[in-house]
Amino acid sequence: MRTLIGTELITPAEMAEVDRQAIAEGPLDGMDLMRNAGRAVASLVLARYPMASRVHVLCGPGNNGGDGYVVARMLAESGVSISLWVSAAPKPGSDAEIAASECPLTPRPLADFDAAPSDIVIDAIYGAGLSKPLEGDAARAVETATKLGLTVVAIDLPSGVSGESGKLLGSAFRAEVTVTFARRKPGHLLQPGRDHCGELVLAEIGIADPIIRSLAMRTFENTPHLWRDTFPTPAVDAHKYKRGHVGVFSGGPGSTGAARLSALAAARSGAGAVTVLSPASAMQVNAMHLTSIMLRKVDDGRDLAGFIAERAPSAFVLGPGFGVGEKARTFVEAVLANRTKEEGKGEPVKGLVLDADGITAFREQPNALFEAAHADKAPALVLTPHEGEFARLFPDIAADTSLSKLAKARAAAERSCAVIVYKGPDTVIAAPDAMAAINGNGAPWLATAGSGDVLAGVIAGLLAQGMPPFDAACAAVWLHAEAGIRFGPGLIAEDLPLALVPVLKELIATPFS
Repeated sequence: MRTLIGTELITPAEMAEVDRQAIAEGPLDGMDLMRNAGRAVASLVLARYPMASRVHVLCGPGNNGGDGYVVARMLAESGVSISLWVSAAPKPGSDAEIAASECPLTPRPLADFDAAPSDIVIDAIYGAGLSKPLEGDAARAVETATKLGLTVVAIDLPSGVSGESGKLLGSAFRAEVTVTFARRKPGHLLQPGRDHCGELVLAEIGIADPIIRSLAMRTFENTPHLWRDTFPTPAVDAHKYKRGHVGVFSGGPGSTGAARLSALAAARSGAGAVTVLSPASAMQVNAMHLTSIMLRKVDDGRDLAGFIAERAPSAFVLGPGFGVGEKARTFVEAVLANRTKEEGKGEPVKGLVLDADGITAFREQPNALFEAAHADKAPALVLTPHEGEFARLFPDIAADTSLSKLAKARAAAERSCAVIVYKGPDTVIAAPDAMAAINGNGAPWLATAGSGDVLAGVIAGLLAQGMPPFDAACAAVWLHAEAGIRFGPGLIAEDLPLALVPVLKELIATPFS
């Protein structure tokens, strides 16, 4: 059973429902939650910035502003010099109005906001629920804070960042620290919102986990807690074929390196056997560079069928360095049409990872790929596009500016009947059943040629060992990024398979609960 508590990502609408249920169930009411939120922020400011000469608290008219009034009061009671700036009065009868009435400080209009470069700003203008561009006095406050280089602590989410999509709604504060409550929001992890949040602190304010679980969330932060219980660990009596066999299709003699990177990554991730499937023209080139990785000639569909019948591979990778054209489409359709189990010839192929050229090969006829993936008992399909490849396969979805990256990945997964790994600094993994995860440990060192080939191999290696497709994709993305973070500057793709080893050792040795 999945251990998901704390990994859920909550949209602003879902968070509003969580608040409503928490207040309805008690014992805390809305003011209790607001005071707890304000206390968490005030405590952080006192701990992090004890030498601040002045703290400016910027309050909007809603609950985010209500949190700000609590912060201003508590900091003032602790002896901190406070300036309180207000964009508009709270709604009559609201919790924010009560919080404002409890704050003894005299508010000043946000339109007059100014500060000294050494001051601290508490951004409590708008929270995660903002849905329209920041404008007027709030936008000018952002401009002032940016021009002066002020340190900003944001409550819930920096004003101007969408909690739903992470998009910037006009201008936005760039926070050093963002304090949010109960659970993170998608906008905390999706770019460019992630960059504007700075360090993210999750504060407990008294909302019980069962309330959150009752909403049956379908979006999660990609951490080992999401998939650790399905992560493969070899049994004592395991032999190499019990650990799965991966076939990696190679390109021609001038394009073999990418396939070998994928093959080595599949082996490092735990696959018991890996075979590079090479055209005859590249056999010698591949043979010169392979030791533990096996090699087999596969020039056409007949060769591929023979390999599947004889060696019963568990998973395939197609695309890295393969080339774009009819041959790629033929091999993909042949793998996805494999039905060895129902034909009584052993276990079926578990999955196909399609990357790079394998994706682009279907640019002109994506429906052929989707129909093959939708077929009854077809192997699982995992697509790993970066932004450009995504647009080639899903041009209408990519062009829809109203959709977040998360929503685009979900729409693509539903259409294609595939697990989508929508790559980037904020990689999104989405399944056809709408399950989705956003990766939070992306590393800039991974922006290097061949990095994606390694990722495809890791996914296939985990698929081959029997890990469910969504879990395998999530695990591979996290492992790949973690290896990149730990290696750091100077990383090239050839370093990644070996860099996975300490991450894998630690993962398997660490108990998760």
